[in-house]
Amino acid sequence: MPKKPIEHFKDICAIPHGSYNEKELSDYIVKFAKDLNLDVRQDEKFNVVVKKPGTPGYENAPVVMLQGHIDMVCEKNEGTEHDFLKDGIKVIIEGDIMRADKTTLGADNGTAVAMMMSILESKDIPHPPIEAVFTSLEEVGLLGAAAMSTDDLKSSILINLDGGTESEFCASCAGGIRADLTLPITRNAVSGIEYYELKIAGLKGGHSGMNIHEERGNSNILLCRSINSLLAKLDVYVSQITGGDKDNAIPRESSAAIAVKPESVQKLKDAVDALDKTYKTEYRVSDPDVSITLNKIGEGKDVFCKQSAEKVVSAVLALPCGVIAKSMDIEGLTETSNNVGVLRTNDDHVKVACFMRSASSSRRDFAFDMVKAVSILAGGTVEILSSHAPWEFDPNSKIRKLAIETYEELFGPAKMSATHGGLECGVFIDKMGDSLDSIAFGPSMFDVHTPEERLSISSFERTWELLQAMLKKIN
Repeated sequence: MPKKPIEHFKDICAIPHGSYNEKELSDYIVKFAKDLNLDVRQDEKFNVVVKKPGTPGYENAPVVMLQGHIDMVCEKNEGTEHDFLKDGIKVIIEGDIMRADKTTLGADNGTAVAMMMSILESKDIPHPPIEAVFTSLEEVGLLGAAAMSTDDLKSSILINLDGGTESEFCASCAGGIRADLTLPITRNAVSGIEYYELKIAGLKGGHSGMNIHEERGNSNILLCRSINSLLAKLDVYVSQITGGDKDNAIPRESSAAIAVKPESVQKLKDAVDALDKTYKTEYRVSDPDVSITLNKIGEGKDVFCKQSAEKVVSAVLALPCGVIAKSMDIEGLTETSNNVGVLRTNDDHVKVACFMRSASSSRRDFAFDMVKAVSILAGGTVEILSSHAPWEFDPNSKIRKLAIETYEELFGPAKMSATHGGLECGVFIDKMGDSLDSIAFGPSMFDVHTPEERLSISSFERTWELLQAMLKKIN
């Protein structure tokens, strides 16, 4: 008997499928399609395309691409024992909410994969010819979709199932640029100093597209702000700075290995206590659990020379971070932003990973120019890792009209929206042409890209009902 999407989703959760680790899930989908005797192909990036003919009476209907990505963001709370390369996600259900055990759940975008599998498996759901496109590496720059061939695809309609708020139908999205800054450092050996871990924690974090406008604290910025303050007051030495895990996630925790002479320890503690009080006041609304702590550690590496420490900290603080511009066309929409997502220290350099987003290609490029300018002034270099175009609004979209009308018939009021997040619609429109009529929607989920990620089960079920009703009408 065909499975409901929620059962497919549970099966997906049992398979590790973080970005760059999608092979097992990709192979699972290929076997699933072959067992159904469907036409399937898989490429070297582990993208999968499955084709299913239209049901009786729908053979000549417009071909519909159902699309979602198979990778997930892998985040866990500090101290949580979970190996994302080997361990499946432990699913917990509490009433209407599904969550994981101190890790991300992967509802973004496992719910899409699950619904697509249910459509492919179905025997009694009327639908037009289907091209189910399962993409890889979405969370690290839409790389799977960018690399995928579309030469054999015939779809004129694209239903992307990577939306995140029920009753809102996305009609455009931001483009993006992922870039790494490399800031050179020089180290010195200093004797007679005591090492401490300076740590920022307790922030909410979140998705750098969907949550960037909420003014949530960025732990990398707060860490460098703290070090900058300490450098101005004390002879503080910096040995290492680390923060964040993904460039598209607002970092929640960051830490530095710093050192002082024994006679300055109490002044250091007093200064950190003062910063803690300041941050608790400033972030009492957005991040009430923010904290900065100081703990003694053992021997550390040689420290940054003073000039290197000042340059690195100043460069990070000078980077645009958060909302850069609001949309003048769509009220409340963030148009352009940058997220300072990751800090990593190596022997001779610090690497800073940034993710710039914009609904405007020109402003996306300008955001990158600002990041590049900071790097140049700090004597560093910058490298673009990936980029993708925005999905621009189509005022004449028929599939958007159908989606909103169908939802309102079934459940009540619905509205059009746009997202500052990145969706693969823009990639496929760029490959297949502006005539690819596109819409994006999905079930309601909360705090995605964090261990607090939650999925509404009832919303998932309504979204599944909506998808079936829409497909029935495309004839």
